[in-house]
Amino acid sequence: MDKEIQKPARNRVYVKLACVWGGALLLGIGLMLLGIFIRNGFGQLSSNSRVVTVRGLSEREVEANKVTWPIVSKFVGNDLAQLYSEVETSNNAIVSFLKSNGISAEEFSVNAPQVQDRQADNYSNQPAPFRYNVTSVVVVTSSQVDKVNKLMAKQSELMAKGIAIVAGDYNYQTLYEFTELNKIKPDMVADATKNARQAAEKFAQDSKSNLGKIKSASQGQFSIEDRDQYTPYIKRVRVVSTIEYYLKD
Repeated sequence: MDKEIQKPARNRVYVKLACVWGGALLLGIGLMLLGIFIRNGFGQLSSNSRVVTVRGLSEREVEANKVTWPIVSKFVGNDLAQLYSEVETSNNAIVSFLKSNGISAEEFSVNAPQVQDRQADNYSNQPAPFRYNVTSVVVVTSSQVDKVNKLMAKQSELMAKGIAIVAGDYNYQTLYEFTELNKIKPDMVADATKNARQAAEKFAQDSKSNLGKIKSASQGQFSIEDRDQYTPYIKRVRVVSTIEYYLKD
């Protein structure tokens, strides 16, 4: 009977040992798998830490599609009423000149004349030869850039009528603008990105690496400038994209 009692106890010991061994085996397998995952993770991290930063440039030359042309006339004299009459005659001649050359009334405006009283503003001891200096400005704002440019070359017609147009006044300069940037933005961004990738691929080739995915990218601001000082109606549009790529073996 003692042997029958001892037999179940021995079985329980075997079961406990099996559980311990099984747990140890599972723990060992788990630690091994964890080590593999950690090793692969560090390997991936090491691979992803290799990057190259490149910049892609896109430039285009475009024609301005808006022009603002101030037509400036100046008058001097001592009789203010007479000066206002001269201003009105001059402005009427300028308006007639614009309309006869295809500029609509919606494309120009006649500003109020500016009067300087030299007697009141004279800070020197020498008297001014004329008391009043009157400036009159007719402003043309149009999308007909080519037509306005041709009119600028025909200002001699106004001079033939006794209308003196002031040129080169720093306060009244002709302004050309390009207002259709949104139309060309997508293509320019695509070009900049393409150029950046070509530079990155060349770098990867030279370093005996392969180009991976994009890590980060940023688009610079678009700039619009005159191509040169002689053709302000031709603009240079420019954008630079900065892209960071992963490198891999």
